[in-house]
Amino acid sequence: MSETLVIAEKPSVAATIAAALGATEKKDGYIKGNGYLVSWCVGHLVQLTEAAAYGEQYKKWSYDSLPILPQEWQYTVAADKGKQFKILKDLMHRADVSEVVNACDAGREGELIFRFVYEVAGCKKPMRRLWISSMEESAIKAGFASLKDGKVYDSLYSSALCRAKADWIVGINMTRLFSCLYGKTLNVGRVQTPTLKMLVDRDAAITTFRKEKYYHVRLSLSGVEAASAKIHAAEDAAALKAACEASQAACVSIIHEKKTIAPPKLFDLTSLQREANRIYGYTAKQTLDLAQALYEKKLLTYPRTDSSYLTDDMGDTAAGIATLLGGTLPFMQGAAFTPEISRLLDSKKVSDHHAIIPTMELEKADLAALPESERNILVLVGARLLMACAEPHIFEAVTAVLSCAGQEFTAKGKTVLAAGWKDLERRFMATLKKKTDTEDDEENALSLDVPPFTEGQTFDNPQAAVTEHFTTPPKPHNEASLLSAMERAGNEETDPDAERRGLGTPATRAAIIEKLVKGGFVERKGKQLIPTKSGTELVCVLPDVLTSPKLTADWENNLTQIAKGQADPDSFMTGIAEMTQGLVKTYPFLSDKEKERFKEEKPVIGKCPRCGANVHESKKNYYCSNRVCAFTMWKNDRFFEERKVAFSPKIAAALLKDGKAKVKKLYSPKTGKTYDGTILLADTGGKYVNYRIAIQRDREVTQQA
Repeated sequence: MSETLVIAEKPSVAATIAAALGATEKKDGYIKGNGYLVSWCVGHLVQLTEAAAYGEQYKKWSYDSLPILPQEWQYTVAADKGKQFKILKDLMHRADVSEVVNACDAGREGELIFRFVYEVAGCKKPMRRLWISSMEESAIKAGFASLKDGKVYDSLYSSALCRAKADWIVGINMTRLFSCLYGKTLNVGRVQTPTLKMLVDRDAAITTFRKEKYYHVRLSLSGVEAASAKIHAAEDAAALKAACEASQAACVSIIHEKKTIAPPKLFDLTSLQREANRIYGYTAKQTLDLAQALYEKKLLTYPRTDSSYLTDDMGDTAAGIATLLGGTLPFMQGAAFTPEISRLLDSKKVSDHHAIIPTMELEKADLAALPESERNILVLVGARLLMACAEPHIFEAVTAVLSCAGQEFTAKGKTVLAAGWKDLERRFMATLKKKTDTEDDEENALSLDVPPFTEGQTFDNPQAAVTEHFTTPPKPHNEASLLSAMERAGNEETDPDAERRGLGTPATRAAIIEKLVKGGFVERKGKQLIPTKSGTELVCVLPDVLTSPKLTADWENNLTQIAKGQADPDSFMTGIAEMTQGLVKTYPFLSDKEKERFKEEKPVIGKCPRCGANVHESKKNYYCSNRVCAFTMWKNDRFFEERKVAFSPKIAAALLKDGKAKVKKLYSPKTGKTYDGTILLADTGGKYVNYRIAIQRDREVTQQA
């Protein structure tokens, strides 16, 4: 009997597919049953080989060995995943396996993960493709009922392969080039470097911002305030106030405008990450991980999507889920709500996967049993679906313009005509434990008080006041605002048909941010993302082609055409090689001063007690910066180890400043007990520095060795 081998991207996804196919017999590295063998890749099982494998000259980083441009590409099985690769290879070559089904994630990267394994394993068996957006049993069965020939996706694979090779070439060559030039590891990448530049640009805008004072004159009229335009000079504001109080104010116009705020769209991954950051403070990576966990529990549809619409055939499904949510989510109790599903449907705006929505599995789930963070994301996605199919929010904006002392004054207000989706938003936000950042919109800026004026109405000697204000700098980026900026970057230069728009993909943006933080180029301060000194310097030294989103836009335009079979992969790769060669030739050497740009200033702990020079901290010691001086305090000194105390920079600084340091919980080798005491610096000028304990008894200090 012949078997069909199904290869998923992760073990959890394989288990769900196996259950839907009726395969239940667990083996080592796969699941068998009902004519199927279901196995998995464990993510990127096979990768492009590191540069060192292409020749002895590439094992050490040097300018002279650049550029590195492989002619015959090599592939490597990830070091910790060799066992699973062997299992897959053996399964592919089993005599009873008649075909292989690619059940990796339906998209460019999922295609790459499977094809790398298929190619490196030397498999020649017929290949078919599963393409689904939900892990529900019905979706899996429908997908297997409509499998496509794997060759249909050859162009998508070519596109994915070009992307991987191009990122390898640019990333490895540029990282080595600038690291060699500056003597420090400087990670350069097509996506992460323009992302870093956006953070550096925002930081520069904040740093160079100059606060300016301005004033408003405000008239108090029948309990309503009417404000002047900005006034830059205090004396002008004071003069207008005095003139108004001696004059008559007249209402010259009343404008009524009916305004509609459409419901929000369904979540794609990036908008979900933004909202989860704004409401819960989750990082982009945390949100992706939580959404992935819910997907694997069959409670959410596929999270790595850049679409905010559902396909045209999902109307009944969406209506059923909306009805289910209306009865499940506590904040919906008593809400008047009739879902309008049609506006959520547009197959033309769905690429690989539709928007993220809950699944009907929600009906069986015990929400209280979910971890709080997963439950938060599930409820957030459910609330967004309900808002998206609710009625528009309609209000009337009223603007009254008054004239007084030759100047115009404005009073604004609003009347809500139909709360619509904003009522659901209000109900949802009221359930949150803490107040969240509010997003500015026109409606929030308006007072609920409608000016009770009529045209021609006058007010004699109105009461006036001057209020003082300051211009405000831009805010530092947080993950929500940075994700928005990454999503929009280069869009004006990107083909509307491109599979990926902006910097990175919905699935990789979180990892890019984490990589910048881990590399020491960006640091988190609360919710804010702030570039470090190294991050700012890196952006300063790199050429525009590497810091601008234009490179990504150009690539995506080309990759889209390759995926459609309308462009030549070899021509694209030739262009990448030429660009890399050109960049390497542009930077043959640096001045001595420029080479020092990234040299880190070691922290100064204090002054040397022997010669007065600065004492710096290294990994193992605190040492005098004067090379002639031998003063060194070792962190692993036996004195501190015997007393079970870490020789911290705080203790070192106190010893250098005052010759003594108060330390808690010193261990006594004699008694086996801990006590609070004072350590004294007892330096005699020899090769090693000595320390003593000062013990206070009856106000007399005695010293013990």
